[in-house]
Amino acid sequence: MLTRRTLRTRGIVVPAYWWDGHPNFGDDLTPWLLPRLGVAPIHREPEHARLSGVGSILEFLPPDWEGAIWGSGLMSDHQYSLPRAHVLAVRGHLTAERIGAAEGCALGDPGILVARFLPAPRKRWDVAIVPHGHHRAHREFLRIATAGDDSVRVVNVHQSAGRAVPEIAAASAVITTSLHGLITADAYGIPAVWTTLEPGLGGGDFKFRDYESVVTPGHSRFVAFRPGMPVHELVTAAWAAPRDTVTTSGNALVAALKRLPEVVEVGPFPREVLAVLRRA
Repeated sequence: MLTRRTLRTRGIVVPAYWWDGHPNFGDDLTPWLLPRLGVAPIHREPEHARLSGVGSILEFLPPDWEGAIWGSGLMSDHQYSLPRAHVLAVRGHLTAERIGAAEGCALGDPGILVARFLPAPRKRWDVAIVPHGHHRAHREFLRIATAGDDSVRVVNVHQSAGRAVPEIAAASAVITTSLHGLITADAYGIPAVWTTLEPGLGGGDFKFRDYESVVTPGHSRFVAFRPGMPVHELVTAAWAAPRDTVTTSGNALVAALKRLPEVVEVGPFPREVLAVLRRA
C-alpha cells in the first residue's frame, strides 16, 4: 500500500466527485482516505469526474457516465442504470442490484478503512451519540446524553473526518442516526446501534440496509427510538460487526482501488496538488 510520502513520487491524480455542499465528515472521507491509498483526488462536478467516492451520490452521476465507482451507494431504493460506468466497488448488495453491477464487484463502504490509518485512541467516554445533521437539534434524542450516569459525547458530524473519527473511536459504544457513525464504529470494532428520527432522511433507511447487507448480512443493529428511552437500553442492544467481515470487505476495497488505472485515465502525481494532502 502506498504511503502519503510515496504518493509524491508514485501516486496518481484523478478528478473525483464527492458531495461537498457543507462540512460533513462522511463526505470528507473521500479526500481523506484516497491520498493514504496512493490517489490524489481533485474535486470535480459529476459530469467531469472520473471517480465516484464515498457517499450516497450515485444518483448525481449522469446515465451515460463512464468513470469508476468506488464504494459509492444510492440514496434511495430504486433502479438506476449506469451501463457505461466501471464498477470497482459499491456500498452494498442493494446498490449493486439496483445499478446492475456485475457479479463479483467489491462491496463495502470505504469508511471502514479509517482504522487502518488512524490508530484507536484511548477510551474517553462510555457512549458516543452521533446524530445526523438533520437531527442535531432533536431534543428527545439528545436528552439521552444527560439522562444517565454514563459519560456521553455528542459528536458533531459537520466537521472533518480527521476530527470526527477520533471522537467516535474514543467511545465504548455508539448510538447513531448517521450512517458513517455506524461505519466508524465498525472500523474500530465498537458495539453500535442505529435508529431513525423525524425528520426522516432522504431515502429512508435504504443506505443503512445496503451497508449492513455486507457487514452483518441477515442481521441489523437497528433499534426503534422512543422518547424517554434510557441510554443503557440502547447500549445493551449494541453489538459490533464481525471483525473478519469488516476486514474482508476492507481488503476487497483496497484491491479494487488498485484497478483504477486499468479502467480510467489517471495522471502522475504533480507537485501542484500537494494542497490536497495539506487539507487532510
